[in-house]
Amino acid sequence: MRQIAVYLRGFTIFVTGIVVGTVLISPGAAQDAGKGGLRLNHVGIAVKDFQESLNFYTKVMGFRVAYALPSPDGKPTTTFLQINRDTFLEMAPASANLPVGITHVGILTDDANGTVTQLRQAGATMPDVRSGGGTGSRLSNVMDPNGIRLEIVEQPSGSLMRKAMESWK
Repeated sequence: MRQIAVYLRGFTIFVTGIVVGTVLISPGAAQDAGKGGLRLNHVGIAVKDFQESLNFYTKVMGFRVAYALPSPDGKPTTTFLQINRDTFLEMAPASANLPVGITHVGILTDDANGTVTQLRQAGATMPDVRSGGGTGSRLSNVMDPNGIRLEIVEQPSGSLMRKAMESWK
């Protein structure tokens, strides 16, 4: 009987901790808690059958198309699917130069220049921040020791992704 009481007390403390943590810490605040406010923003993937993948992610998974980058020849192009307010899946067709699989991880920052400076001071080798073209984002890339590309990205006001984030309901 004593073992059951100990188990129930531990379980009650665990559940209480979950409830209190959920009330006191918003999901956004939990993600902001890292180095310089860095947080996961998107994962880039290359797919073998663009339409089949688009159907899967929109119809099966329920993600919405946030925006797609224009393609002059009308072929499928890079499309951003919104998973939740601040998290996206960047999907592009695979090619000879872009094999099927994960292409990169997007790490969101509020200040790309400041983050690049901070990461360089910590030992990272990376280029200066550049424009993300028509998306309105600002970004730079760094490779981790395993060859995984991390895209450090800022989404300023007016960027396509910032607009999608602000329109999330």
